[in-house]
Amino acid sequence: MQKSKILVIEDEEDIAALIKLQGELAGYKIHVEADGLNGYLAVEKEKPDLIVLDIMLPGLNGLDVCRKIKSNPALNAIPIIIISAKSEELDVVLGLELGADDYVAKPFSLKVLFSRIKAVLRRGLEPEQEESTITFNDFTLEVDRYLLRKKDKHIPLTLSEFGILRRLLINRGKVLTRNQLLDDVQNDDAFIIDRNIDVHIASLRKKLGPNFDGIETVRGVGYRFKDDD
Repeated sequence: MQKSKILVIEDEEDIAALIKLQGELAGYKIHVEADGLNGYLAVEKEKPDLIVLDIMLPGLNGLDVCRKIKSNPALNAIPIIIISAKSEELDVVLGLELGADDYVAKPFSLKVLFSRIKAVLRRGLEPEQEESTITFNDFTLEVDRYLLRKKDKHIPLTLSEFGILRRLLINRGKVLTRNQLLDDVQNDDAFIIDRNIDVHIASLRKKLGPNFDGIETVRGVGYRFKDDD
């Protein structure tokens, strides 16, 4: 089976070397770039299966790289995992809004990072589902096409946002914990960070619009999609 290609854009040599070593031991093909501009050029050239992207980079920063990738139709389907320092939380939120699929905060364990990589790659390889649509308010979620529409307008979602919205809709009226939502999005990833779900929910609410209140926060538990009743 062909090895998955992972591009690591990280300027800290020690971190990049550890990711490369662990990735190659795990059976991935790893390419490393140390600055944003060369990183973006490598995305164009290599067409990797996944990108691990640091936010603080020389030249183009990680957010600029993410923005360029997601605005390029030939590249925007490539999943991105952001690496960030804890002090960069607002930048992480912006990165997710730009289309990144997940993030891992520094310092992190390689085991956590590669479980996230495995989960994101697996989502991209899942077989197509039978044709199905889920409607709510003025929206239609086309499950087989991974597409959300409001009437005739397409609303772009990341894979994680799509998975969370689909799970909430299927379980309308039922409270789902953050761990349940992460289990659905990341499957068997055992390293759960509740904050990831909160960031994805905030991004979903923003995309659904200021007048949409269908996703309820259940304090101390998780989230629920309101019943139509």
